[in-house]
Amino acid sequence: MDVGRAAVVVTGAGHGIGRATALALAARGARVAAVDRDAEAVREVADQSDGIAVVADVTDLSHPNRVIEATLDAFGRIDAVVANAGIGYVGDFATMPVGAIDDLIAVNLRAPMLLARAALPLLLHQRSGALVFTTSIAGTLPVPTEAIYSLSKTALESFADSLREEIRGTGVVVSTVRPGVVLTRFLEQRSRPYDRRWPRPIPPEQIAAAIVEVLESGAPRRTEPAWLDLATQARRHLPWLYRPLSRRLG
Repeated sequence: MDVGRAAVVVTGAGHGIGRATALALAARGARVAAVDRDAEAVREVADQSDGIAVVADVTDLSHPNRVIEATLDAFGRIDAVVANAGIGYVGDFATMPVGAIDDLIAVNLRAPMLLARAALPLLLHQRSGALVFTTSIAGTLPVPTEAIYSLSKTALESFADSLREEIRGTGVVVSTVRPGVVLTRFLEQRSRPYDRRWPRPIPPEQIAAAIVEVLESGAPRRTEPAWLDLATQARRHLPWLYRPLSRRLG
């Protein structure tokens, strides 16, 4: 994809990875539809990126159509969707509020699927475009006290894999970007402080750069930082080594 000529929807664009991605895309010349429920924050991002702000809560079942309509009204087309909005929860599953389970599934899994469903007919009609889903390394590695968050990201990876095969050969690319721990409000607002020895938190701009690269290259998936793929491979092929090391390092 020629990012400099693209019209791109970015969800969760008011803060963190979404904000960094919207600004990175705009810096390359893309026209950005920044989506977030934080009206003040997303309008600021839209002003900085010379794009449009779409104030929407992704848990609202009507949000995908409103996002698509607003983007088409502003730019006349859509070339890519970066489904990035996400929430987390840290705590023992046995005492996790039922509402928190519903929220995680609604924001992290249902919302990106519904937005993809709304955008896909347009992309298929023009026989070009991209869907990029921000998942997490927690979707491939077990994270104690984050069972439902991990589930939501694992399921999103599985959805992307199946959809990629379903629309193979249409000109529409499906990709996932799997961040490690990122220095955002997401990390700051955890119910428990992040005290793991690894992976070390990285800036959101690093993930934004990975998302832009995936849009340009069409790569099916990208882990950032890349070395975390070693942990995934170790868990898969050397579980006898991975498990004790993971528990020891926290």
